[in-house]
Amino acid sequence: MIQEKVGRSTRTIQWKCVESRVESKRLYYGRFILSPLSKGQADTIGIAIRRVLLGEMEGTCITRAKSEKVLHEYSTIIGIEESVHEILLNLKAIVLKSNLYGIRDASICVKGPKYVTAQDIISPPSVEIIDTTQHIANLIEPINLCIELQITRDRGYHTESTKDSQQEGSYSIDAVFMPIRNANYNIYSYGHGKEKEEILFLEIWTNGSLTPKEALYQASRNLIDLFIPFLHAEEEDINLEENKKRLTIAPLTFQDTLANLKKNKKRIPLHRIFIDQLELPSRTYNCLKRSNIHTLLDLLNNNQEDLLRIEYFCIKDVKHILDALKKYFAHFEIDLPKFSF
Repeated sequence: MIQEKVGRSTRTIQWKCVESRVESKRLYYGRFILSPLSKGQADTIGIAIRRVLLGEMEGTCITRAKSEKVLHEYSTIIGIEESVHEILLNLKAIVLKSNLYGIRDASICVKGPKYVTAQDIISPPSVEIIDTTQHIANLIEPINLCIELQITRDRGYHTESTKDSQQEGSYSIDAVFMPIRNANYNIYSYGHGKEKEEILFLEIWTNGSLTPKEALYQASRNLIDLFIPFLHAEEEDINLEENKKRLTIAPLTFQDTLANLKKNKKRIPLHRIFIDQLELPSRTYNCLKRSNIHTLLDLLNNNQEDLLRIEYFCIKDVKHILDALKKYFAHFEIDLPKFSF
């Protein structure tokens, strides 16, 4: 039946969502098809999309918890059914959604007897709790429980050694930022010889912080961004000539910006903020990545002259970076030095 529909269609490749359902607040499912594809194309697209879905997608998690009543991670608190370790595991399972990067502060402050859930988390407006019924702890006596939390948006896994994770009753939580629970693809082939064509079936399960359709869109954008340098090969040759006519930006140095950021009281972990988060133009972004500049700390450890020595980099790229820094750190209420061009 599918074969007949595709057979009457044009050669324009099209995609369609053939199934979508919400199995729970923390589990969304979507099934998509892409067709018609020539022999071998389905495998190429399926492998690439699946790898990006499982390894490149960003998510938001609780990464640290602090309470004055806690002596160590494996202790117990009188009046609470769960051990401290179990509470940390429950906090790890909380599904959050946020479009802002960096560290956000949140807290829990309740009085028992009470069944504590994710609904009791006091979070900033930029953070959304996907399932407010998620269990955290059960207070069986009239005691006060106050926990300070740190919320971070990142990608992949976040782990810290036991030695570095404990700081004055503060405990690091190993976070799994990946919002994709699973991704799978199958290929259906039809036709014979040179007329043989394929249909790609793609299945996506998410944790509820985004829909499978949104996940597919973001994964596709990530793939496109990776190939943009090849599309701008001729444009970069032109910019190479432009780069020779360097201008000066006074009184700017990136070292001044780095010093200013290091003095801020929020202690933003510059080594954990990737340049992807600055929303730079694709050409500027790719020039930095090719020079092994991956984080904000890498970027700010280079001065203006260092950046202009990057192949195809020009003064316009420096201006894009400064504008992006100013916009990004406005969320943290940090004043950067004023630059003049």
